[in-house]
Amino acid sequence: MTLLRWGLAERRARAARRAAPGPLADVLAVDPPAPTTPLTELPLLALDLETTGLDPEEHRVLSAGWVPVDGRRVVLGGARRFVVSDAGDVGRSATIHGITDDALASGVPLADVLAELLEALRGRALLAHFARVETGFVDAACTRLWGAGLPVPVVDTLELERRAVVGPWGREVGPGALRLWGARERYGLPVYSAHEALTDALACAELYLAQTAGRQGATLRDVQT
Repeated sequence: MTLLRWGLAERRARAARRAAPGPLADVLAVDPPAPTTPLTELPLLALDLETTGLDPEEHRVLSAGWVPVDGRRVVLGGARRFVVSDAGDVGRSATIHGITDDALASGVPLADVLAELLEALRGRALLAHFARVETGFVDAACTRLWGAGLPVPVVDTLELERRAVVGPWGREVGPGALRLWGARERYGLPVYSAHEALTDALACAELYLAQTAGRQGATLRDVQT
C-alpha cells in the first residue's frame, strides 16, 4: 500500500468512526478507487458548487451540479443539478451566478442535496476545477450534519493545467490562463456560459478528458492532487 493510499485510508477510517449513521457513513464504508486504477477505468464524479463566497465557515452553498465520468466517457444520464432551499439570502453573489432568492425558495434542503451527492460519489474520485472550494464546502457541511468530513481521492483540473502550462521551471502564465474557461480555450473546447453548477461540472469533465488524452498507462496516482 502506498503512503498516499495509506494516508487516505487512515483518514477515512477516522471519519467513519466519528460519522453518525446516514449517507456519510454509508459512502465511507465503500472503498474509493485505488491509486493504481488506470485512467481508462477510473470512476470520477465531476462536481461544481455555486456559493455565496469562498469560506466554508462563513459562506453557504447555493447550488450543486455533478456528472459522472467513467474512464474516458462522460455519463450524461447521471448528471444532476440542485438549488439549495435553506441557503439564506443570496446577497451580492447573485451578480456572479444569477441565482435569486426566489429560485432558492423552490429548491431542496442542503442535507438532501448532500445525501444525493454522497450516493453519487460512492466508489468514485472527486473531480473539480480549483477543487479546494468543493472539498472545503462538502467537508464543512458533512461535519455539521453527520459529525465528520469526507476524505476522498481528488483530481483537480486546475492543478493538472498548472503542471502542463507552468511546468517544473515555473513558467509565467497570463491572467486567467489557469481558470476553467481559459484552460478550455487552450484545448479548443467550446465556450459555455459560466457560473452555472451543472454546466461548470460538465465543462470540468470535458477539460479533464482533454488534459489526459493520450496518457497511455497513466493511473489515478499520476493525476491525484
